[in-house]
Amino acid sequence: MHKYLLFISLFLMLSCNSRDKRALVGETEYQKKENAYFKDASKSPLKKKDLKKFKGLNFFPVDSTYIITAKLKRAKNTPVFEIPTTTDRKALYKEFGVVTFTLKGKNCTLTIYQNQDNLEDEVYKDYLFLPFTDNTSGNESYGGGRYMDIKTKDISNNTITLNFNNTYNPYCAYNDKYSCPLTPRKNHLDLEIKAGIKVFDKH
Repeated sequence: MHKYLLFISLFLMLSCNSRDKRALVGETEYQKKENAYFKDASKSPLKKKDLKKFKGLNFFPVDSTYIITAKLKRAKNTPVFEIPTTTDRKALYKEFGVVTFTLKGKNCTLTIYQNQDNLEDEVYKDYLFLPFTDNTSGNESYGGGRYMDIKTKDISNNTITLNFNNTYNPYCAYNDKYSCPLTPRKNHLDLEIKAGIKVFDKH
């Protein structure tokens, strides 16, 4: 009888702990996926000391205002060029096009880029790169800007959905051993984007 009661107690304790852990992983599927990735020591860009204390990334509250439909004007015959990075490495990119949209009553323009190395990668050849800074950069969000992934297959009739809730920091925001493309100056938004990932609180 005592063994049975002990088993039930342990089961309830483990169940409660599991529920507590699940409650910390994120508000959306995107946030849950990001937190799971960062918690995985075999993949995480976090330094060991930060990984030990990691409980989850810090996000702005999810806000549907920051899910918008943008018009895309594709670039034609643009040259491959080098984007400076946080190290001496030069990353090869090409302008894919320009998106225009209205957010918080302001007309906005951002350039989308295509990583030339990704074209040879079966997993990432469909990915496009959208880096940006805004008026939270250097305060509530990472000073070097944030990134948004876009896929070519998601473009329809020269429009695309931009979800700023799903933006993320470059790896160098967590660990200076990484080399990250710097956000071009023209991709600054003169407003506060209070959506997506916040600045990382380093320990």
